[in-house]
Amino acid sequence: MTFATTPTFSKSFALALFMACTSGAAWAQDAAAPAPQTPDTTVTADAPSDAGLAMGTEVGAEGQPAANDGVGSSYVEAKFEAWEQRCIRTEDGSDPCQLYQLLLDSENNAVAEFSMFNLPAGGQAAAGATVIVPLETLLTENLVMTVDSAAPKVYPFTFCSSIGCVARIGFTAAEVEQFKRGAKAVLTIVPVVAPDQKVNVDLSLKGFTAGYTAVSATNP
Repeated sequence: MTFATTPTFSKSFALALFMACTSGAAWAQDAAAPAPQTPDTTVTADAPSDAGLAMGTEVGAEGQPAANDGVGSSYVEAKFEAWEQRCIRTEDGSDPCQLYQLLLDSENNAVAEFSMFNLPAGGQAAAGATVIVPLETLLTENLVMTVDSAAPKVYPFTFCSSIGCVARIGFTAAEVEQFKRGAKAVLTIVPVVAPDQKVNVDLSLKGFTAGYTAVSATNP
């Protein structure tokens, strides 16, 4: 099952969202735009959050900046197998970065974007991520993620824009380690046009450890 239309994603949007997330400003807006609530089923999305990051609830048991790139423009700093290290150019050269992967279905259609970045030490969430899915997603079913054979977790969507709907989620240090050891994660969403069906897309974890280490070095 695929969506009726293929989303067109904005790289600059995802990177701008990442900068807002890491600054902490975006999380303060959650009260004004509450995420959709999960219906009374076997899964819920009421897990505690850290700085506005949904921590999830278990389900059931290489490029360089172009010469004319200005401040705020994005570029690919390096590639790590399935991942890209994407950065935003700043005035002082301390360009913040994140790990990025475009998720495709079995017919090679773009289904989702996944961007991940480390967070300051001391919080429940050691890393944050933004996931962008098509507007045709049934938001009340939330986003479900499974890493290898671990128990699935469900995350709420935060808001939608013209390019898609966004989930802003957080990962504990243990979950980051799970990413480093893992082979793949599976993201599951439900299309509005077929609420009885699920769309599963793979998130490859090849190159994640090297990529995450590189990204973390840019975001102290």
